[in-house]
Amino acid sequence: MAAPAACTRFSDNYELKEELGKGAFSVVRRCVQKSTGLEFAAKIINTKKLSARDFQKLEREARICRKLQHPNIVRLHDSIQEENFHYLVFDLVTGGELFEDIVAREFYSEADASHCIQQILESVNHCHQNGVVHRDLKPENLLLASKQKGAAVKLADFGLAIEVQGEQQAWFGFAGTPGYLSPEVLKKEPYGKPVDIWACGVILYILLVGYPPFWDEDQHRLYAQIKAGAYDYPSPEWDTVTPEAKNLINQMLTVNPSKRITASEALKHPWICQRERVASVVHRQETVDCLKKFNARRKLKGAILTTMLATRNFSSKYDAHGRSIITKKSDGSQVKESTDSSTTLEDDDVKEDKLNKAGVDRSSTVIAKEPEAGFAPSTSTPPQSPALLAKVITAAASPAASTSSARKQEIIKMTEQLIEAINTGDYEAYTKICDPHLTAFEPEALGNLVEGMDFHKFYFDNVLGKNCKAVNTTILNPHVHLLGEDAACIAYVRLTQYMDKQGQAHTQQSEETRVWHKRDNKWQNVHFHRSGVTGSSPFTFAHK
Repeated sequence: MAAPAACTRFSDNYELKEELGKGAFSVVRRCVQKSTGLEFAAKIINTKKLSARDFQKLEREARICRKLQHPNIVRLHDSIQEENFHYLVFDLVTGGELFEDIVAREFYSEADASHCIQQILESVNHCHQNGVVHRDLKPENLLLASKQKGAAVKLADFGLAIEVQGEQQAWFGFAGTPGYLSPEVLKKEPYGKPVDIWACGVILYILLVGYPPFWDEDQHRLYAQIKAGAYDYPSPEWDTVTPEAKNLINQMLTVNPSKRITASEALKHPWICQRERVASVVHRQETVDCLKKFNARRKLKGAILTTMLATRNFSSKYDAHGRSIITKKSDGSQVKESTDSSTTLEDDDVKEDKLNKAGVDRSSTVIAKEPEAGFAPSTSTPPQSPALLAKVITAAASPAASTSSARKQEIIKMTEQLIEAINTGDYEAYTKICDPHLTAFEPEALGNLVEGMDFHKFYFDNVLGKNCKAVNTTILNPHVHLLGEDAACIAYVRLTQYMDKQGQAHTQQSEETRVWHKRDNKWQNVHFHRSGVTGSSPFTFAHK
């Protein structure tokens, strides 16, 4: 049957420009509409690589995004299906994350927080009016349209969004992000639109003081807090917040979803619609300071968690949907995450009752169940969800390409300096480049996570420089992922050539991942993982 006349090829309408982001199944590139000269972000999905289920999710995301036309939602402008590729054309959003913008402001008050949450509620209300539940409201999905002052807040990432009929409540599967999950989802009860309002309550709490209402390093304790609705307003930071703001949070963080405030009701709350009269306009420096730490922590923890999950000291399998299933080799215990992690969880199986498996989806982890038939992945790289969303576009598009490239080169240079310190046995230089609480997974640690410098110092004192005459290291295929302004992750193959005392030449290869964090304008290595070493070796050669 002939294709409809209306069907056009992507290249007929758009001209592709530079790459903004990349995943296992998709690439995001800036594009220009030929007829208007307007710029957009095109997510290009390789549909040959998608399972039937992934294809359904992609179609669901596109269908939902087409429904939503609102100034506070990243808009899908075009969806073009070709033989092996699907093109989703989104707004090119260049302002970065809302939370990152707040900490860069000279002035930030309760009234500003009110204006932020109003825009978020406007977007949520539009979703709910159109029968859409987002299910993953969190700071990473709140973006700004541009770098200009007063730019609109935009809600992004509809990869977990679902469609509901009216006020329908049903079990749609376990999905969301730990600190933002509602009690009803954690209790495995029927849920619907109120889950988004609960997440808005968590976000508003953070907007006012810079830290979350529910927090614990242990995920089980975190979930117990949320199910009980156990949060408070500690002094002194909450003493300066108006009673009206606390009242709105209380109505959003109501454990019983049927009694929780709705988006339209929240928009009519005095603290929102009468902010000039009700909300305080005093600058909240303590909130900004706390928010800086909160931003750094969630980005860094996300990077470290991704590194840990993607590396070879964990057994890894893919399930039938292409998701990675990862458990710790030693005891099968779940990866613990706290509320400040940017982790996304998803389990579509309504029968699933043990959330002790974790998989990687871009920089997030996805809860998934053990596959019926295990099969080993062909690569140690984590798979990326095909439902990668407009958010990736923005995060990648925010910094100027030249600045991004310069920072990536800086990370590669720092990594080379660190390896040079190892090769020359210069422990003092090594300690200057590493965080004192450096965490690491490496073959010498026998699959255990080690912290601090003592473990590494042993090799500097006893092995490095003593067992070989000359060492040469080559870094192959370095890939740098920038995580905001002050964190980055680098993955590369390391080839080490050396001569032993008998004059014999040896070569070893390993795969390494390092997480870097910038403190006081200085990059430090905070975490690394090295795979098992391959190649001839007459002795343990500690190239850490």
